[in-house]
Amino acid sequence: MSQVDPQVPAPGDALVTHPLLTGRHSDAEYSESLLAYVHAPPTRAWWMLLGVGLTGTALLAVAVGVTLWVGVGAWGNNIPVAWAYGITNFVWWIGIGHAGTLISAILLLFQERWRSSINRFAEAMTLFAVTCAGLFPLLHLGRPWKFYWLIPYPSTLRAWPQFRSPLTWDIAAVGTYLTVSLLFWYLGLIPDLATARDTARTHRARFWYGLASLGWRGSARHWRQWRTGYLLLAGLATPLVVSVHTLVSFDFAVAQLPGWHTTVFPPYFVGGAVFSGFALVLTLLIPARKALGLEQVVTLAHLDNMARVLLVTGWVVAYGYIQEHFFAWFSGNPYEQHVTWAQHVGPYAPLFWLQIFCNVLVPQLFWVARLRTNTAVLWGASLLVNVGMWTERFLIVVSPLSMDFLPSAWAAYRPTWVDWSLLVGTMCFFGTAFLLFLKFVPAVSMSEVKELRREVDESERFREELGGAP
Repeated sequence: MSQVDPQVPAPGDALVTHPLLTGRHSDAEYSESLLAYVHAPPTRAWWMLLGVGLTGTALLAVAVGVTLWVGVGAWGNNIPVAWAYGITNFVWWIGIGHAGTLISAILLLFQERWRSSINRFAEAMTLFAVTCAGLFPLLHLGRPWKFYWLIPYPSTLRAWPQFRSPLTWDIAAVGTYLTVSLLFWYLGLIPDLATARDTARTHRARFWYGLASLGWRGSARHWRQWRTGYLLLAGLATPLVVSVHTLVSFDFAVAQLPGWHTTVFPPYFVGGAVFSGFALVLTLLIPARKALGLEQVVTLAHLDNMARVLLVTGWVVAYGYIQEHFFAWFSGNPYEQHVTWAQHVGPYAPLFWLQIFCNVLVPQLFWVARLRTNTAVLWGASLLVNVGMWTERFLIVVSPLSMDFLPSAWAAYRPTWVDWSLLVGTMCFFGTAFLLFLKFVPAVSMSEVKELRREVDESERFREELGGAP
């Protein structure tokens, strides 16, 4: 007799919803299954992926060394394209980090239960993405060892930052975002680190997990203080979702350059950040779910909800594209109109149509319910969205600069091997950090999954009592 997957609805039954958790497990069974990968020796596949990541990270170190030794002249940046891969990668990585705060903080405040199994993936991704993002503006300074000049502090030289410069706003916003995200991620980890301490198989692991868990005993006082701090940090982190990428958009919107000087950039950047962030969460979550055996806690319901978010934010991004083109036409400004038209037929036209395909057409697949829970389609679509969002950032940065007010100065941008090495190297550094996270930290919040299991049981009991009532 063939077995039927309980997560898959019957054919033609469009009203069936997927469960947030499958199977019935005790708290001890959840702890054992979710910590199995952490306590087990690293697999051969893990070592191979780590080797690839470390090789790419070494390439990143070489590219950073060349940049520090030669200067930003080692990049392809030149006049008129003074900004290129450095700022493109910065905006892309910052946008990716937004999904972590959205899933963790905003969905926590709205008491959305489906966040419990995926929030830690997103939080870790936020930390690593913001770390990668911070590298590029520092290198772009030309003299990164003078970065502290951007920080407003009592200076004996009486040299203060230019507070009207968006670069000064960036360092405040990104620094705050990284600090709050780190605290929020670590605070959520403490109960699970204590469980890892109690179940550790070696004295060394018990020592380090015990040190990291800060003496957590699971008492009522500890839980009360933990919940209070967690909610306060969630409330603090929520405005950062809007403020950080809004400030990043001001790097462009406050300029007078055609293609940049537009009021649609702040909401457009925020929507695109959530779009790209959720896409990368899916890109990482789907293979990790299979490799770590997390199908019982990261169910089709989570994938379905994330696909819906991709569909909605994809329409936000598409609306931003429409607004850009409409206001360029409606303004009557010949410079704005030329920059917009040149994207369609100019030297970067293939990238523009690739952006439209990846960011507008691909998300429309998720109108179909079965495609929202098809892991192969989800993974491929999320990968294409990542490509499309990087392409969008590249076009925003490079295309207007390459065709400014003076036609005789127009020039196309050509990246050097250092540019490519920095991009690929940060991806490998991100992957290496993510592999280490999966190996040494529970990838799913055990405390929240156990709480969710109790809520689900109580809801089922309540429904049974109502159903059995006269």
